[in-house]
Amino acid sequence: MAEIVDTFAEAFNLWMSRILITAKNEKWARIAANVSTGFATSAIGCPCEAGIDKEVSSSETPDGRTGIIVMFCASKKNLEKVLIDRIGQCILTCPTTAVFDALGDEPEETFDVGNKMKYFGDGFQKKGEIASKEVYRIPVMEGEFIIEKDFGVKKGVAGGNFFILAETEEQGLAAAEAAAEAIQKIDKVIIPFPGGICRSGSKVGSLKYKFMHATTNQKYCPTLKGQIEDSELPDAVNSVFELVINGLTLELVKQAMSVGLKAAVNMPGVKKITAGNYGGELGKHFIYLKELV
Repeated sequence: MAEIVDTFAEAFNLWMSRILITAKNEKWARIAANVSTGFATSAIGCPCEAGIDKEVSSSETPDGRTGIIVMFCASKKNLEKVLIDRIGQCILTCPTTAVFDALGDEPEETFDVGNKMKYFGDGFQKKGEIASKEVYRIPVMEGEFIIEKDFGVKKGVAGGNFFILAETEEQGLAAAEAAAEAIQKIDKVIIPFPGGICRSGSKVGSLKYKFMHATTNQKYCPTLKGQIEDSELPDAVNSVFELVINGLTLELVKQAMSVGLKAAVNMPGVKKITAGNYGGELGKHFIYLKELV
């Protein structure tokens, strides 16, 4: 079993929306989900953080079609625009899709995204109801785009994380993939980086460039061992991967981190598992790794 460092991940609050995309089949639901959650890995440089939450069977959707739930995480000020932009450009445009609110929990606020998007119908849109949900039917060349009128949002927790330190790239990636697969089974949680895995962990600011808000975390770069005095990597570690977790509640983020840690800690070649924090200056949620196992 790899060493688990006695440290904590420092998480913070972001506002979150959870939406259901349905389509004629799984192919088109997944295309819409993938496109709408693109360029959304980190709030440092993206309009939002986003990812696929779960697949939903046709028996569980308002319109009786296959579906995929995705989550979007941003500041409260930006989240409504994120929803309008991504639904409008990536889901409205995608063949056969419809969109419904899927927050589930009591929302802290509601954005009338569908009400704003109805104007694309240029006056030809119609109000309707599907499974007790108030929707708009917007005519498009293929048929109709259906969107629920209101979407709930609430404050969630972002930035739960842990680092996997491994002997080789192959071993580290295998452990990170196992962790990502385990985390993806937890509902109402996303891992926003590509495939759920980040290879380019960052630190706040820069040692050299004042104009940079974030730069490479040199302490965990294997190629810099021996060149810097503050490397955190043992001689045997030659590859590091980070898992970042966002969820609707702190408990869900902790649960996801726990299953991810347990999936990775006994994988071959994993030497150590640690986490990123900023001395309590970034967020108010401290998630201690040793409490998760």
